[in-house]
Amino acid sequence: MREFLFLLAMLVASPAHAYADFEIWLAAFREEAAAQGISAATLDAALTGITPVERVIELDRRQPEFLQTFADYLGRRITPAQVARGQALLAEHAALLDAVEQQYGIPKAVLVAFWGLETNYGTTLGSLNIPASLATLAFDGRRSTFFRSQLLDALRIIDAGHVAAVDMNGSWAGAMGHMQFMPSTFRAYAVDADGDGRIDLWQSLPDAMHSAANYLRRAGWRPGEPVALEVRLPEGFDLRRARVSHRQPVAEWAALGVLAADGGALPGTGRTAIVLPQGWQGPAFMVYDNFDVVMRWNRSVNYALAVAQLAQQLAGGAALVAQAGEAGALSTAQVKTLQQSLNELGFDAGPADGQLGPLTKTAIRLYQAAYRLPVDGYPAPSVLAHIEQTHAAAADAGQLILTPDADTAVDKPIGQP
Repeated sequence: MREFLFLLAMLVASPAHAYADFEIWLAAFREEAAAQGISAATLDAALTGITPVERVIELDRRQPEFLQTFADYLGRRITPAQVARGQALLAEHAALLDAVEQQYGIPKAVLVAFWGLETNYGTTLGSLNIPASLATLAFDGRRSTFFRSQLLDALRIIDAGHVAAVDMNGSWAGAMGHMQFMPSTFRAYAVDADGDGRIDLWQSLPDAMHSAANYLRRAGWRPGEPVALEVRLPEGFDLRRARVSHRQPVAEWAALGVLAADGGALPGTGRTAIVLPQGWQGPAFMVYDNFDVVMRWNRSVNYALAVAQLAQQLAGGAALVAQAGEAGALSTAQVKTLQQSLNELGFDAGPADGQLGPLTKTAIRLYQAAYRLPVDGYPAPSVLAHIEQTHAAAADAGQLILTPDADTAVDKPIGQP
């Protein structure tokens, strides 16, 4: 946040200085791009007259004030209207989608689910100019190497004649078209499906659908296998098994008493995992290899489960059976408090940065196990309240492990019952 405010202050208080620095950077970048074979015409069309886009910097730096529960995430993305619209589009484009499914093995309901989640079925493609956005992010410095590479790929796409620079619009981070491909993904996986000699992910639905299916297939999609399935866990189920990294054969889960949510048998034979996106009180899912493929598209468990749920409903399946988990979501500030408190109690949660990463989730699980709570690793409000109470008692007893900063790891839990 400090870097963001500093850069904005530079742009507001001394725009001439900031723009002069950008022009110097841009001139050097143009030389690099030209040396890599990008034409002068493309460089002129894409880069002449651009300036840093303050809105892009703001969006790149933005952190959500609150975490979002799985129920809230799903409720905002899968509505009766969204399902009905998707089903209408499945019927309208049946010939195209059937052909794509036959060629790549990707179910048409899955493709349309991606379409719905990415751009609301093509109605929100993004209006920011991709070269200007990527140049801003490449100049900004926080992830400059990544965005510099994406900018070069965007210029190569323009140079190849697939889209004019002025028409290359999309999201603030450079994603574009019906399926929101990044430039590097475009160059690696996009397909000219309609045979017109160029790849148009904005206007050509055949190009967009074939490209998405090509990506998924090459990422390892297994035809005939689900992404995720809602399941019913038996009483007394060991929640320590419920994590993405713990895989075992479907038959072993069945032997433990895991059933499909409707009470039926579990499909498939591969190695699967159980995930609890909203803790032990919320729905449980069995996730398959195709879940990992979706996670390569977007590294969010909630997103991958939303793809599975929307696809299921588009194909005429039922909505979730289980109720939502514990209500309420922690704020970013509360997650920082949780991390700092866990660290001072001896459970290494990593930096107190408000980001719920693997280290923090592991620390929550270790705390829950130590205090005989359900070991789901989920930062429910009740878990934070328990940690704060324990932290206060340890502080009164002088048992906290005080560190100079939140980055310091500690190894031995203290104050356990």
